[in-house]
Amino acid sequence: MKRTVLLFFALVFLGANLGKAQGITDQLYATYEKYKEPTLQKRRIKYADLQPLIAQVKSNPKFEVQKVGTSIEGRDLTLISLGEGTTDIFLWSQMHGDEPTATQAIFDILNFFTAPDFQEEKKAILSQLKLHFLPMLNPDGAEVYQRRNALGIDINRDALRLQSPEGQTLKRIRDSLEADFGFNLHDQSRYYNAERTPKPATISYLATAYNYEKDVNEVRENAMKVIVFMNDIIQKYAPGQVGRYSDDFEPRAFGDNIAKWGTSLILIESGGFVNDREKQGIRKLNYVSMLSALYTIAQGSYKSISIEEYEKIPRNDRKLFDLKITNMTYELLGKKYILDLGIQQQEIDLKDHSDFYFKSIIVDQGDLSTYYGYETFDATGYTIVPPSSTERNTGSLSSSAAMALLKKGIAYRVGLLPKRGFFTTEPVHRVTKAPNTSDFRLAVGQNPTFFLKKDGKITHAVINGFLIDVAQELSGQRFGNALIIR
Repeated sequence: MKRTVLLFFALVFLGANLGKAQGITDQLYATYEKYKEPTLQKRRIKYADLQPLIAQVKSNPKFEVQKVGTSIEGRDLTLISLGEGTTDIFLWSQMHGDEPTATQAIFDILNFFTAPDFQEEKKAILSQLKLHFLPMLNPDGAEVYQRRNALGIDINRDALRLQSPEGQTLKRIRDSLEADFGFNLHDQSRYYNAERTPKPATISYLATAYNYEKDVNEVRENAMKVIVFMNDIIQKYAPGQVGRYSDDFEPRAFGDNIAKWGTSLILIESGGFVNDREKQGIRKLNYVSMLSALYTIAQGSYKSISIEEYEKIPRNDRKLFDLKITNMTYELLGKKYILDLGIQQQEIDLKDHSDFYFKSIIVDQGDLSTYYGYETFDATGYTIVPPSSTERNTGSLSSSAAMALLKKGIAYRVGLLPKRGFFTTEPVHRVTKAPNTSDFRLAVGQNPTFFLKKDGKITHAVINGFLIDVAQELSGQRFGNALIIR
């Protein structure tokens, strides 16, 4: 009887702490702009961008900052620690150089811990936990905005052979800390959706498996419980936009092995969000959910969460396009067909890897009724019109002049090209020679440039994969760029 009573009060205590942990999230969300690191505003951040921030943290006696390794090209790997607790939490980001969202969120979190607010909550976290952050594990990859390191390997497939100095550092730190929880922070493609829904998988989670059988021991169970807690938080701000990453065991991967070595491993993948190409909204969700997770771990309130809820999180699927056009009429060899079109507005890095332009492609066509789009246009009753070109013209175009060309079905301007550059913000392609559009056909892999007409009148242009209503001002529409085709 006494044991039953003690268990009852323990559950009541954990439930109260869980409610308190969930309550902090609204405050974190509302005050985020106070802590957002203002020098990091775009995804293509570099090693040099982090150095003044690390130096600033190093000057604060709250933190322990130490060089723990060096990348292949000689860039320092830095571990930032704080807290006096006995539960070690290890968080690392940007193992893949082109996955920087959580790196930015880490510096937001460090700003949170240096600010004078939330004293009670910070004390609750830091008295119980010792936090260790290793931001930008792959600085060489970040420099050229690529997944792999300078050796050309995926660090996340180097947990066994340990040929990369970055992987060696990660393993050494994990082993020295014997961390209770690990946060493996990544980005995933914006084209993932929550299974069987049109909603992007803005955040995806995984409690990594440690064997092929996908067994669940106490270590993995604890990760699942914290993920359920984090999922509940994200649902407040991005309802239905959480996915569950595949738990197929990968024996070479760090996440799987770290779970095998005894750390409750939480994989976080930052995906896509409507009107958030630079992932600044997703960065905020990382900040809020990670800080809230640290709070519930410190309180121990996650222990009362049922892992059955983990399996209810929808799986990741990959059925999103940037633009989906449905039910359009396509004439080919004298016959009419009804097609859907799936378009990706792909990013092409500029030379210094600090910015990009769009070069879109058709990735699928036909019956795409089981797919979704960030933007979807129902083209029922609309017919595709092949693009045409203008006479030679090298001057700049005003917005009204550009729209006048689009209304005539003109998508290419012929003339001398600028000496540099591969794109133009004008909604008409620049070419030296008029393309042959007399045998126009839609094809997967092709750049999507054409027009749509209804009742004999051109109503919309698709220029480099962006849909433009020709009756509206361009400034009020979402347009990336047209191409300079050399």
